[in-house]
Amino acid sequence: MIMHLNAWQELRVVGVEDGGFFREPSGGATQKALFVCVLLHGNWIEDFQVDEITVDGLDASKKLVSMLHHWTFHAVMLAGVSFAGFNLVDPMLVFEEFGKPVVIISRTKPDNVAVKNALLRHFEDWQIRWGIFERLGLIHEVSIINEVPLYVEVVGEDIEWANELIRASAACCRIPEPIRVARLIARGLTRKAQ
Repeated sequence: MIMHLNAWQELRVVGVEDGGFFREPSGGATQKALFVCVLLHGNWIEDFQVDEITVDGLDASKKLVSMLHHWTFHAVMLAGVSFAGFNLVDPMLVFEEFGKPVVIISRTKPDNVAVKNALLRHFEDWQIRWGIFERLGLIHEVSIINEVPLYVEVVGEDIEWANELIRASAACCRIPEPIRVARLIARGLTRKAQ
């Protein structure tokens, strides 16, 4: 479904990003990272929420679902599926819970072979984590004019729809505003918290 640019600007889109973290030597306290969701109406910030997730934990999907229940929105944009190391958001779970499309955006081409190898080496529950990657669809390249392409996976809609959403929400660079703003908030608050 192709919409006019003004129609895209009326959508409420959630952007999700995490803050930075430092890995402590083993035996230290459980590490946490900030987890930020921002709700944009067009390119205007309507609201945002901040929580913490466990580095390499399994609480990101649950936290995201809880945060999303506070808002009315049309789509979710994730900055990848891995947050706080390998704490994964399951886009299928988010789609099933809300019935709204989930667009996964990566700045660089995902290397799922390397991801699987890292999961095998570092996690006893690697099959649970790898299952999230297996359920995702094809990886597509989306190019904004004169920019390096983004790599996109979509749950609940087709790539043409996601492409139009990304182009409409990329206001000042190739990164869509929901993710760019969530990243700015997450990185800014992380620096203040240290």
